[in-house]
Amino acid sequence: MIRNVYALDLGTYEIKIYDKKENKFGQEKNVIAIKDKKNIFAVSDHAYEMFEKSPDDIQVIFPMQNGVIAHFNNMQLLLSHLIKNKSHSLLGSEYLVAVPTDVTEVEKRAFFDLVSHSEAKAKSVRIVERGIADGLGIGLDIFKEKGIFIVNLGAGITELSILSSGGLVLNRLLKIGGNSLDSAIVAAVRHNRDFLIGNLTAEYLRKQFGLIGKPIQNEITVSGRSLLTGVPSQISIPASIVRTAMKAPIDECINGICSLLDRTPPDVRRCIDSSGIWLTGGLSHLTGLSTYIQENVGLPVHCTETPELCVIQGLKKILSDKQYYKQLTYSMLDEDYRWLR
Repeated sequence: MIRNVYALDLGTYEIKIYDKKENKFGQEKNVIAIKDKKNIFAVSDHAYEMFEKSPDDIQVIFPMQNGVIAHFNNMQLLLSHLIKNKSHSLLGSEYLVAVPTDVTEVEKRAFFDLVSHSEAKAKSVRIVERGIADGLGIGLDIFKEKGIFIVNLGAGITELSILSSGGLVLNRLLKIGGNSLDSAIVAAVRHNRDFLIGNLTAEYLRKQFGLIGKPIQNEITVSGRSLLTGVPSQISIPASIVRTAMKAPIDECINGICSLLDRTPPDVRRCIDSSGIWLTGGLSHLTGLSTYIQENVGLPVHCTETPELCVIQGLKKILSDKQYYKQLTYSMLDEDYRWLR
């Protein structure tokens, strides 16, 4: 029997899987609900529906935080559930996993161990830097391009990658993402309106108002709890409060982009000045974000139609090209694998 090959992109909010045999992409929420601290109550989409609504005896946990595996055992439980849902078709397969570069050796090893020691009983596990997969997923020829700047804006982190001639020149991980924006919105509403809203409500406001430009609505009525009376109620939130709250973490991200550009070698920087910056990741959908970054950085900013799928599409290309697979992927069992050179 020919064993299958799978690619995994483990994000803070979603796990994306590519099945080479069926040539299909799958997306699952990266969340698990635990009852009485030991029993699996729900996973993936069903668990996400319980977020901020679960009773006290059920914990809703996101195993990934800040781009790395924060709850290893829960992440393995979730992965095991996905395996069982595929009728054991994942057993003994080969895996390719995208990992962030700017993390510790132990954190990188956790990605490898997660699959190699899971119920998947993997035949082999290969790794690739997420920035590399991103570049391929955008559709760029990463071996010919002399300067590529990719800003991957996710739920938990923003990963900045500068590529040249098929390799990573610089990489930086910022603990800024959709969650940071939502937390800032919650804090702003609490400070300005003495009103408490949940993160899901903040996420809704973020998506409806956008960052700049004329909003569809000038204000939106949401439910929450008044901090003055202590009782549940509703209140109208104007776009100005939400947008002002979002700009602080986004400005921090822009500072990170400018800082990395200042460290970029001159020849690579010259190519980036000409080609501009590419935005990937789910947060790239935020209305007005690309324009805001372009105005503040001073370089052209490009987006793809499905920025949240760039990494998994890049992994698909690596699996489909033997030369890519040989040059760009590594096993952490190899004595001379890239990060130990």
